[in-house]
Amino acid sequence: MVAVRMAARILAATRCPMNEAVDTPAPRRIPSWVPQALGYLLSAACLAWVLHGYPIGKLAPDIRSLEWKWVALAIVTDLAVYVCHGWRWVVLLEPVRKLGLWRTVQAVYIGLFANEVLPLRTGEVIRCYLLSQWNGLRLSVVFASAALERLLDGFWILVAFLITASYVKGIPLPLVRVVQGLGVLVVLGAALLLYTVLHKHHAHSLIGEHRWAATLRHIVEGLHVMGKPRCMARTSAVSVLYLVLQILSVYALMRAYGLDLSIWVAAGVLTLVRFGTVIPNAPGNLGMFQAACVVGLGLFEVERNDAKTFSFIMFFALTLPLLVGGAVAVARTGLNLGEIHRQARAGAQAAGDLPAAAAD
Repeated sequence: MVAVRMAARILAATRCPMNEAVDTPAPRRIPSWVPQALGYLLSAACLAWVLHGYPIGKLAPDIRSLEWKWVALAIVTDLAVYVCHGWRWVVLLEPVRKLGLWRTVQAVYIGLFANEVLPLRTGEVIRCYLLSQWNGLRLSVVFASAALERLLDGFWILVAFLITASYVKGIPLPLVRVVQGLGVLVVLGAALLLYTVLHKHHAHSLIGEHRWAATLRHIVEGLHVMGKPRCMARTSAVSVLYLVLQILSVYALMRAYGLDLSIWVAAGVLTLVRFGTVIPNAPGNLGMFQAACVVGLGLFEVERNDAKTFSFIMFFALTLPLLVGGAVAVARTGLNLGEIHRQARAGAQAAGDLPAAAAD
């Protein structure tokens, strides 16, 4: 009997009334350190692959033997890329708000500087946050403009690669097919953008009452304003100049190292490096940058060790000036990068424009 009474008490204590809500465990979020750890692991594996069998001792003599007039041209051209980037952002957001060119270039430099020293391309969030704060813009609209930039970059760099594939023999057909597939995705993205611009009210109705509905409406409004034909035509023209400057910078470095390759090859290598570093990874894309460059040059029959040496030369020549310019841009804000990062993350989360994991 004692045992029966004890069992009854246990059942009564554990019984849940039918009208009482049952607590359900909250869905587990992936810890913020996991993507970062995976990015570092991928970068380390790529760097180990590049360094395997490479006579690292020949790197310093090869750097000293560079033609420095070409290196200087590459650096100046690459610095002009970031000014062009700021100019394009000014043109793109002109229908929304008139921006100052040099203030916008400062935001670009700080964001790219953050990408060089922080993992997972945190600089994209930082540059958008700074531009929104300095100009009183909605963060969601600035994010929409950054997405438009990436769409335009993807389109023109795919065009550059396809032109390269038609001029330069030896590019594997499967790689061309992959790039063509990516081109289809870019076209679909452009079609979605066009639909949003032409059918704003329908896009609003599709949003409904989602938790991020207000943010999505701001994005639709921003795309509708920025997607006007005149604005997009001007932005696309500046995007072509933006890409050409990047290609010229790579071509000048090839000449500095003594690689007798055409400007079309420079365009192809740049394209493959951009594709190879799409996945967020270690700061500065270290490892993945070199691996993508070696693979790209290998397609154009450059000797493996020469390709590895050039990958480091290209990395240093394009990264060191950016670090200096970015450090100056950060210093002019009166804050350090850690403080800017914390403010950007908090601002993005408070505005509801980013989930917490994306801002980490």
